[in-house]
Amino acid sequence: MIRLQQVNLNLGTKTLLEQADLTAHDGHKLAVVGANGAGKSTLFKLLLKELVPDQGDLFIPAAWRVAHMAQEVAASSQTALNYVLDGHEEYRRIEQKIQAAETAQDHDALAKYHGEFETVRGYEVPQQVKVMLAGLGFKAEQFELPVSAFSGGWRMRLNLARALIMPSDLLLLDEPTNHLDLDAALWLESFLQQYRGTLMLISHDREFIDSVVDGIVHLHQCKLNLYSGNYADFERRRAERLAQQQSMYEQQQAQIAHIESFIERFKAKASKAKQAQSRVKALARMEKIAPAHIDSEFSFSFPNAEKYSDPLVKVEKADIGYQEKVCLSSVELTLRPGDRIGLLGPNGAGKSTLIKAIVGELDLLAGGYLAGEFLGIGYFAQHQVDALELNVSPIVQLQKLKPGTSEQVARNFLGGFGFHGDQSVESCENFSGGELARLALARIAWLKPNLLILDEPTNHLDLEMRHALTMALQNYEGAIMVVSHDRHLLSNTVDQFYLVYDGSVAEFDGDLDDYRQWLKQQASDATGTALPVDKKENSAEAKKEKKRRDAEIRGQLSPLKKTVDKLEQAVESLQNTLQSLDEQLADTTLYEAANKAQLQTVLSQQAEAKQQLEQTEEEWMAKLEALEALQEALES
Repeated sequence: MIRLQQVNLNLGTKTLLEQADLTAHDGHKLAVVGANGAGKSTLFKLLLKELVPDQGDLFIPAAWRVAHMAQEVAASSQTALNYVLDGHEEYRRIEQKIQAAETAQDHDALAKYHGEFETVRGYEVPQQVKVMLAGLGFKAEQFELPVSAFSGGWRMRLNLARALIMPSDLLLLDEPTNHLDLDAALWLESFLQQYRGTLMLISHDREFIDSVVDGIVHLHQCKLNLYSGNYADFERRRAERLAQQQSMYEQQQAQIAHIESFIERFKAKASKAKQAQSRVKALARMEKIAPAHIDSEFSFSFPNAEKYSDPLVKVEKADIGYQEKVCLSSVELTLRPGDRIGLLGPNGAGKSTLIKAIVGELDLLAGGYLAGEFLGIGYFAQHQVDALELNVSPIVQLQKLKPGTSEQVARNFLGGFGFHGDQSVESCENFSGGELARLALARIAWLKPNLLILDEPTNHLDLEMRHALTMALQNYEGAIMVVSHDRHLLSNTVDQFYLVYDGSVAEFDGDLDDYRQWLKQQASDATGTALPVDKKENSAEAKKEKKRRDAEIRGQLSPLKKTVDKLEQAVESLQNTLQSLDEQLADTTLYEAANKAQLQTVLSQQAEAKQQLEQTEEEWMAKLEALEALQEALES
């Protein structure tokens, strides 16, 4: 196990840990969360023994093999495959011994080392690396390219693969999804779910965290607090605790009312039942955890445009690509005010290419492009962040976009994006990646666009800023098109998906769970392991089997229907209970000092009722889905 006891750690004059305790057992999968600058990455340096405690004890078993994801990689002529293979130190050590024994023609040593090679399954390692690289988005022809041929983001993927291939007892991953697209993030998620050692990761992707970990280490006020469960469990407990603080009550209610309003608007316009159901459930979860973010330093909006065109953009029979090479053909796409579109598709399929054509950075090779009279695009992509003027302050950046703006107006606007005090008037030269990303978003919001195009907007943003961005997008009335590996953001901000795949762009009839299944099916088809089609479906034997199956389904329908009705009644009862509690909390006399105990009781009842409602709703939705599946099976 890992154990920290009464650990103090200072960096210069800043105290990061003070009398901190933590125990992580073998096999634990933990996410380390906390505000930017709290010391999460520094904690990893402590565990890697790159730093030593100023006081207290740190214990990690001496025999443990520790793997970690390096944050930098130098350009080299070494191939991608060999660079990752170097991460498996035991494989490389035995490989070198075998080569030396062959050179010396030492047959005894050769037999010994071949035995060791078998023990570590050395013959399987190169293939494991290839599978890993493919999962992280590399094409087979890229395996033999030199490391120097890859950009910084792709080199980070090589570093990730290098950490994963190493047999380890402790795996430390700092922001592993930052440079991944959605497909690669889903692959990594599956890999880590199967990892058998102790895992500690730093991530700002809450869906990724929830799918992988079984505990949360919250670094707060120089302490390490361990919570069981995933981030959603941690967030819910924090929400319940903050809900007890009367000073925040009105703010909580306002934020919850905002999300409830958004849910109602979505229900009114949703056209696809399956997407609507998935979306409403996600938004309902947002409502329950809203109080956990009331004390966030980030609170901003995308001001709505004054004028709109309908359509904003129309692309007709378009061929899109580079230098006469068509990447996407016959694209038909219309963007109207209020559209909320998420782009899905494997890495390299052309999502960013499509976006560049829409924003006008890439001329069409063929077809038509219509821009509305009042079109105003707010475009976020990494190269926009990289192009920021670093020698001027955030305030000057906004004033250049709108000459004549007063310093105070610009300062107030920047405050919602976390730029306070002197930071808003200092140059951006020493800003972190997250700060530059926030500034880029501020610049976009400042111009009041009526079409937001966001290509991986959450890279470098922490959990609180991601939540604030999600809330801002919910309240935005213009059109949205998003590419993101952050499923929480997608689930809560878009209501329509388009799939970019195999040279085409088409509407995707499903939600993110369906997309995960689609990816699995593509992988299955690629390896030839797809299930065979039954060509005897009309045979007498098949008809007899269908009759037997239908009778079995009808036997399950009646009791399941009763369960669904019972759960629906329970949901309605709990909703009535919550309405009654809300009416009590609306009584201002309840907040008088003499009624403090009664207030605490009502708040506690409210928290308990909400938790029961969430659990009952989830069970109801699951049973309802099962009932619908049986009914569909009976009809098929």
